[in-house]
Amino acid sequence: MRRALAIARYVLRAAARGLRASAASAAIAVIAMALALLLAGAFGIAIGNMAGVVERVGDRLTLSAYLTPEVDEAARTALAARAARIEGVQDVEAVSPEMALARFPERTGVSAAPVELVGENPLPASLEVRLRAGDRSPEQAERVRLALEGLPGVAEVSAGEDWVPGYTRALDFVRGAGLAIGLVLAVATLVIVASTIRLAYAARRDELRILALMGASRTTMRLPFLLEGLAQGACAGVLALLLLRLLFVLARPAVEASLAFLADSAAVRFFSPAEAVALVAGGALLGLLGAALSLAADRRA
Repeated sequence: MRRALAIARYVLRAAARGLRASAASAAIAVIAMALALLLAGAFGIAIGNMAGVVERVGDRLTLSAYLTPEVDEAARTALAARAARIEGVQDVEAVSPEMALARFPERTGVSAAPVELVGENPLPASLEVRLRAGDRSPEQAERVRLALEGLPGVAEVSAGEDWVPGYTRALDFVRGAGLAIGLVLAVATLVIVASTIRLAYAARRDELRILALMGASRTTMRLPFLLEGLAQGACAGVLALLLLRLLFVLARPAVEASLAFLADSAAVRFFSPAEAVALVAGGALLGLLGAALSLAADRRA
């Protein structure tokens, strides 16, 4: 037990001493890694918020099947029941012309007064069809639209938010680009840490030779360097998180204003506590792996 405690004290003191001795190079490595994690984190926040916009709009995304004037209330109810049985449909609401007129200001932002001046309600009855959460792809929406057009009494079908398919494709592209950039940044982070640890190892080579002659194991000699890499990565993760938070606070008003027309709830979301911890832990893990790779490359380590 005493031997284990002595080794632990040596490892911690050696790691701290190594960080102090190479403070300049360690600081440069932390800043470089923080910038890499900052970019990766920014992509993560962007992807999460883009997915949130699609999800929020999907919750209110409907297909409107406008009915001919000959369809009365009973036929409208029967059509709604038939539409509800179409695969991929979550629910259907039968909307009368009176209901459509009452919703007109809310849906368009225009007062209903000009419509009322016509003397009669020009808005047709319709079926508001909402898709299930797992069936909101452009292909499924098109299948439901064709099925609705085949129902008797349906004059026209509007697909609702036409921008959603393109936005979804953009989200897929950003996800792919984020993954590719994340891999490149991870490799860059490993190289940065490996180079820093290699320099620290070279500067303490004489000390390590003495420890080897005294019977110290390879693991005991390597642990301080692994801890240095771990500490550098963790510090880089914390720094990246703080910078991300600052940039998020500065950019949030402009981003929310630009998203206001896409969704009723345009609040932009930062990392959750678990995601923030994951960013810091990811930096620490990359630092540890970079140090391990550096030591593995040197057979004498």
